[in-house]
Amino acid sequence: MEKLDLQTPNITDENVQKISNLFPNCVTEAADGTTQVVDFDLLKQELSSNIVEGNQERYQLTWPGKAESLVTANTPINKTLRPAREESKDFDNTENLYIEGDNLEVLKLLQETYLGKIKMIYIDPPYNTGKDFVYKDNFTQDKAEYDEESGNVDDEGGRLVSNPDSNGRYHSDWLSMMYPRLKLARNLLKDDGVIFISIDDNESHNLRKLCDEIFGENRFVSSFPWRKRTAKSDVPFGISQDYELVLCYSKSDSFKACKEGKGRKYHESDDLPGNPWRTHDMTKQTTASERPNSFFDMVNPKNGDTYPANPNNVWRITKDTFDDYYANNRIIFPGDYDFLSISKPVLRYFKKDDEKKAGDMFGYIAVSTKLPDDIGMTQSGTKDFNELFNERIFTFPKPVSLIEYFVKITTQINKDVLILDLFSGSATTAHAVMRLNAEDRGNRKFIMVQIPEVTGEKSEAHKAGYKTIAEIGKERIRRAGEKIKTDNADKEGINDLDIGFRVLKVDSSNIEDVHLSPDNTKQNDILNLFRNIKEGRTDEDLLFMVLLDWGIDLSVKIERREVAGKVVYFADDNFLAACFEKNIDEDFVRTLVGNNPLKVVLQDNGFANDSVKINAEQIFKQADIEVKVI
Repeated sequence: MEKLDLQTPNITDENVQKISNLFPNCVTEAADGTTQVVDFDLLKQELSSNIVEGNQERYQLTWPGKAESLVTANTPINKTLRPAREESKDFDNTENLYIEGDNLEVLKLLQETYLGKIKMIYIDPPYNTGKDFVYKDNFTQDKAEYDEESGNVDDEGGRLVSNPDSNGRYHSDWLSMMYPRLKLARNLLKDDGVIFISIDDNESHNLRKLCDEIFGENRFVSSFPWRKRTAKSDVPFGISQDYELVLCYSKSDSFKACKEGKGRKYHESDDLPGNPWRTHDMTKQTTASERPNSFFDMVNPKNGDTYPANPNNVWRITKDTFDDYYANNRIIFPGDYDFLSISKPVLRYFKKDDEKKAGDMFGYIAVSTKLPDDIGMTQSGTKDFNELFNERIFTFPKPVSLIEYFVKITTQINKDVLILDLFSGSATTAHAVMRLNAEDRGNRKFIMVQIPEVTGEKSEAHKAGYKTIAEIGKERIRRAGEKIKTDNADKEGINDLDIGFRVLKVDSSNIEDVHLSPDNTKQNDILNLFRNIKEGRTDEDLLFMVLLDWGIDLSVKIERREVAGKVVYFADDNFLAACFEKNIDEDFVRTLVGNNPLKVVLQDNGFANDSVKINAEQIFKQADIEVKVI
């Protein structure tokens, strides 16, 4: 039986394979013979119509550490996500996720499951003001080396280091932190997906160039100025920096933001029940010499009234097509309807034809970069938060209305989508998604990602019992969800609003790492090899590891059933059946097959004996069920 891979994709190897498919002559064996590498000199020549001779000057953004950050983005990790039921809300029914961990590691873990599935990403990253933190990415160091270098690793494995403006690589370190995250985030977006990034003047210029490179300069959608405060007087140069920017980039040119327009006025009439219509001017600003067939006197067949032609504004239809238009109720004459005040014939357009012609965009209008006046400033964000907690334990949260606006203009048409926030902080994005769903009965789901950054011992948050920023975010979602339901108790369907979330935490692999040579292996080591699951890992830990490896939605419904006396987890109805118990025999296998799963996962050492394992493989094969072992 095939074993699960249990590693994030090796993006470098995948990219090399793509290049090999296009330019096989540019890929050769590495010196050690273990892998393939790209001959970049040949590749450069393949991509140029001129002879390439060494480095050439070109327009680009570069910085010390850029190549290393690209390697960081592509380097696979051997980690997993472990569920935390006790910290979740409505774990078994919710479709929302709250993931604790370094967002770079989370992005790598989500590459298979959510590749091309996210409609919108919003991020509010560190602004690099000299007072905040950046993420330190070095997956090659062991823990002791890392602790010694950073001096700021918490018990949960937080990867935050200060980045003062006195640092010689002040901008470079920030760019190296952002580059791999944006690169991997782009992979998760749907073709019509979009990302919104809050930023201020410290790095907006670099962020724009960085996004131009990752998304493409032609994928820049717009920059939305957001007023964060009223003017201050005690400021450098006498100019108060009252605005931040929200940069917007799309995955492709198929993205289109929109908002509800006032719409057209339609009439209902007894002669055409259930078929709303509107009127439109029958004349066209075209002369008789240009359209002679449309220059004719129009006669009402009902009463013989004649409407003379105008040589400077001929009819939109021709004399030959009049009969067809009239027969299909496309022409309205004066007096046909008491509620219409018209002095000449008009065309009738049906609503169903308008909708068919305009498609999904019917009834909606373009969005301005000027944000609505009712979108609050930072003080509004603080008010939103304090209404839930009755104390100020989180500084400068974004107002719910700001993020809600971007979610709304992105998901106005399709409200059944995924929203991702990689720097979720106090979870304002989750709050906005739930509130908007309550307003328009949408089914948007959120994925919040937050590193468990430790709160300062002297901070109000720490005094209130919140040890990490993640704890604040989770508690906000709990409180905001209940408040939204209470505030909208009279709305139809409010009880169906999803205000829950599954908590998942980044952790080391559930599988033991064993690197022992035969001459260093003792009898006890052999027993440990047989028990390849780490101590303390639960069946649900293993299940979510399998979901990740097989690319199955992490919010999928999970049912715990008993099959032939053993516990089996069924995910997404019968799409996946996973059993991690021992002493599996053929009776169990045949009973499990009778449940008609599409995929099955078992423990490699869970079979009663080798004979059962061999026979089980044949039974699954005959039933056309894909089976893997861990």
